[in-house]
Amino acid sequence: MEIKAAVVTISDSRTPNDDLSGERLAELLAAVGARIVRRLIVSDDRVEIEAALRSLSDGDANLIITTGGTGFAPRDNTPEATRAVIEREAPGMAEAMRRDTASRHPMAMLSRGVCGIRGRSLIVNLPGSPKGVEECFEVIRPVLRHAVDLIAGKTEH
Repeated sequence: MEIKAAVVTISDSRTPNDDLSGERLAELLAAVGARIVRRLIVSDDRVEIEAALRSLSDGDANLIITTGGTGFAPRDNTPEATRAVIEREAPGMAEAMRRDTASRHPMAMLSRGVCGIRGRSLIVNLPGSPKGVEECFEVIRPVLRHAVDLIAGKTEH
C-alpha cells in the first residue's frame, strides 16, 4: 500500500521559510517512497493540534508525523493532543525511539512523544530538531510500511 504522509510541524515560531525539521522529515519520507499529501505548521495550541490531527486522519493521509512540542516546556502540547485523538496507542514505537536515541543523547529521555492509530492513520510524534527527526525516523523507518499496511487491513506479506 502506498504511504500517503502528512508532515505537521508544531511551533509558535516556525514559518515555511525556516521549518528545517519539517523539511527534513519530508525528505526522509520521500526517500522511503512516501507521497507527501499535506505539509503544515500548527501552533502549539492543543485545540489546534487536535483539529489538525483529526482533519488529516479523516482525509487521505495514512501516516501523520508531527515534529515539535514533545518536551517539558509549558507550551509542549503535542503528546496530549495526540492522545486526545488516537483510538489505540502504539507504545512500542515511541519506546523504541526513546530507547535508541537515549543511548547516545541522555536528553532524549525527556521526549514525551506518543504514537497511535486513529481510523486508518498512524500518528507519530517526533522531536522538533532536525537531528532528532533524523535519529527517531531511522528507528521507525523499517516498520512504517508494514504498520500502514496492517492498519489498512492488509495482513498478508
